[in-house]
Amino acid sequence: MMLCKLSYANIKKSMRDYAIYFFTLILGVAIFYVFNALESQTVMMNVSSSTAELIDLMMTMLSSVSVFVSFILGFLIIYASRFLMKRRNKEFGVYLTLGMSKRRISMILFFETLFIGILSLIVGLGVGVLLSQFMSLIVANMFEADLTKFAFIFSSSACIKTVVYFSIMYLIVMIFNTYSVSKCQLIDLLHGAKKSENIKLKNPILCILIFIVSSIVLGYAYYIVTVQFLSLQEVTDIIKPIIMGCVSTFFIFWSLSGLILRIAQSRKKFYYKGLNSFTLRQFSSKINTTVFSTTIICLMLFVTICLLSACLTMKNSMNANIKELAPVDFMFTNTMNMEKYYDNYRNYGYNDTQIKNSNLKVLEIFKVFNFDINDYSNEYIEVNTYATPDLTMNHTLGTKLDSIRKSFPFLQYDTMEPIMKISDYNKVARLYEIEEYSLNDDEYMIVADFQSMVHVRNMALENNETIHLFGKTLKPKYAECMDGFVEMSSNHINTGVILVADHVIDENYLYQNTIIGNYNTTDKEEIMKIEDTINALGKSESASEYVLASGTTKLSIKEATIGLSAMVTFIGLYLGVIFLISSAAIIGLKELSESSDNKERFKMLRKIGTDEKMINKALFRQIGIFFILPLILAMIHSIFGINFAMQILEVFGNDQLLPSIILTSVFIVFIYGGYFLITYYCSKNIIKEK
Repeated sequence: MMLCKLSYANIKKSMRDYAIYFFTLILGVAIFYVFNALESQTVMMNVSSSTAELIDLMMTMLSSVSVFVSFILGFLIIYASRFLMKRRNKEFGVYLTLGMSKRRISMILFFETLFIGILSLIVGLGVGVLLSQFMSLIVANMFEADLTKFAFIFSSSACIKTVVYFSIMYLIVMIFNTYSVSKCQLIDLLHGAKKSENIKLKNPILCILIFIVSSIVLGYAYYIVTVQFLSLQEVTDIIKPIIMGCVSTFFIFWSLSGLILRIAQSRKKFYYKGLNSFTLRQFSSKINTTVFSTTIICLMLFVTICLLSACLTMKNSMNANIKELAPVDFMFTNTMNMEKYYDNYRNYGYNDTQIKNSNLKVLEIFKVFNFDINDYSNEYIEVNTYATPDLTMNHTLGTKLDSIRKSFPFLQYDTMEPIMKISDYNKVARLYEIEEYSLNDDEYMIVADFQSMVHVRNMALENNETIHLFGKTLKPKYAECMDGFVEMSSNHINTGVILVADHVIDENYLYQNTIIGNYNTTDKEEIMKIEDTINALGKSESASEYVLASGTTKLSIKEATIGLSAMVTFIGLYLGVIFLISSAAIIGLKELSESSDNKERFKMLRKIGTDEKMINKALFRQIGIFFILPLILAMIHSIFGINFAMQILEVFGNDQLLPSIILTSVFIVFIYGGYFLITYYCSKNIIKEK
């Protein structure tokens, strides 16, 4: 009982000084519960079956991410406990001096960890339950769910998962604390706070050389992931610049740690101004551990910035793309003359009857199944796409083929190019309300919106490469690809459509027939019934005799986009916020521990006449150095990291990158900056004279 009272008193005494530790634990529990409670919240929503499947997939992925998050939080708790243990070395030394056994000290720590765990779980779950209600409203808004049945929900499954995961973490902390106490020596406990690492001034020439070499290696890693991005053929190719970046980051901080003090000492006016010498010596007194931890924190911040920026950009761009790239209700396409284009059509799952009937257009196939599109649409167009083995990318790239093939070896250069009449494309353009074009009889042009392929094609167009099509030689009208598309999608996927004058086309090479239009209703439920009717055609007895038209509809695109964007957003936020909190908490806890160790040093400053304002200013700068250094390099990393991410995600567009970066900056200022201020005020409270 006495040990329990002592543990309770210790917690009560430390609550104010180590508010960051308790705040981080509570925040970790709350976030863990919120993201794992989404499944229970979404049960009450009235969503379509396809949307429900997307929500189930999202929850499965979030559950997997939660396992990873638990490891991060577990590491954070153990890391925090390490510094809290160090903070109390003198206290444990007094206990041993008074005759208390190490086993009893371990029991005190056991009860303290137990009380802290119970307190953080209770408060964290309470905060999590409240936040989860707001999160469910965000989910409902994203999935456009019917909230008429929405109710306040407590997720028992999320609660159990949270309690189990955090109980395991606290159990590991208890074992760690017990082991740490068993290894303690009395003299180290009593005098540990007075020890500093020996400040060994590193050779400045060596530091400069390492800094220059590390910067060059880091620059080369940036070059690989940006300029040479398209030449990366394997996933393993990206591991090399990642390793180079991590190692370079470590050695940049290592070299800076040796240079900063040297440079400062060489500038006497700066070094001896105010308490600058004290601040720099404080910074250098823990230099060995600072380099490694600063590197880890820098990389975590880098991941946070890139993850949040990329995920938010992807989400915003996908939502914006629906209006631009899915401007009408439906698009049904049928592949024609398959016997001409498929030598081994059975390998693609088609039978002889289907191949024979592949001369039917979309409306003709609908007629076979007694489906009349006119019953459901009063606005649609019919267009054709052509293709020939005599016009592949090998031919359109012309004399630039060899040089382009070396730079982009992964492209399929023998794929037939899609060809359209300029009149057909303009019919699509009028319906989509995008730009129309005109061509002379001896001209061609290419419309595309997938930027990487636009870059490749422009290399040939700038060289004025001619093409030979159906016995005619055509020259490019424009020296670059023009913006445009035919196929509806949520992303920019048009790698290039060749447009030619109508008379150039040979009708024997008809490849695809397409109808595009709008339904005669805007009611979502009515549209769902129409599309269910169309989907049912594929289940009829005659379906095995025909190659049914593949359909793309605005509704299906919208639901898939909403599901994917929500998945990306929540996973990105989940990991991003956890990384950000972990980074800030690690620095904060370390600085609080340092402030506790340095109480006597600040007390000495007061004795020699230093006023409180100068002391607080020195403390502010000291803490600021540890917070700002990893953030600066992380931001530099992020410039290239985001560029790399945008190249991978360019199919989704990057028009929304700036708003996403601004929102990410708000997160960093609010959370990371908040931890900095809390750390400063808690540290000021620790060192102030009682």
